[in-house]
Amino acid sequence: MNLILQVWRQDGPDSKGRFVRYEANDISDHASFFEMLDVVNEQLIEKGEEPIHFSHDCREGICGTCGMVINGTPHGPDPGITTCQLHMRRFNDGDEIWVEPFRATAMPVIKDLVVDRSALDCIIQAGGYISANTGNAQDANAIPIPKNDSDLAMDAAACIGCGACVAACPNASAMLFTAAKIGHLGLLPQGQAERNSRARGNCTNHGSCQNACPKEISVDFIARLNGDFLRAGFK
Repeated sequence: MNLILQVWRQDGPDSKGRFVRYEANDISDHASFFEMLDVVNEQLIEKGEEPIHFSHDCREGICGTCGMVINGTPHGPDPGITTCQLHMRRFNDGDEIWVEPFRATAMPVIKDLVVDRSALDCIIQAGGYISANTGNAQDANAIPIPKNDSDLAMDAAACIGCGACVAACPNASAMLFTAAKIGHLGLLPQGQAERNSRARGNCTNHGSCQNACPKEISVDFIARLNGDFLRAGFK
């Protein structure tokens, strides 16, 4: 498989970026997207050129560091996966593929396809926890939790904090990320004491975040967040 890549290259957050054309030749359709980039980088290194910088860690879709925009879609064209899980069989021989970093003021480009996602950490620091005394873990069955609540809490906790929702949102909002973090705490008994005080902000509900989320987290959690926010206003 031979491909044309248009890759965003940017030396740093204060530098002017640009798309650069590369050829990716003899790529196996069984290769992952990152394996394809590895091949291109090896060719660039052999030529004495600087390789393309991109973030990755687990390459198993669980760490959230691999985010990039491929042909205008965060994480690429396949739903419910991260970039590292995207395989080249999704493309056709001769395709032109545009690869760029997430676009959001809150996530500035560090270099090429690498962005600073630490703004999401600030959200966690602001309220992604419960105020409880530490100590030995309670027995798993000490506090009975309805199965529906526990299942929903697990659905929300599946968020890996990749930032795709921010990149997809026309407002560059992290509401789906925030709603997931608030949702999984607010659904459990331990999180009830701070449930209303934890809720901040509102959402215009475009729904683009849900479509881009690699863990397919529903905008229903944003509805729950909006409800908590309204209740907090009354209280």
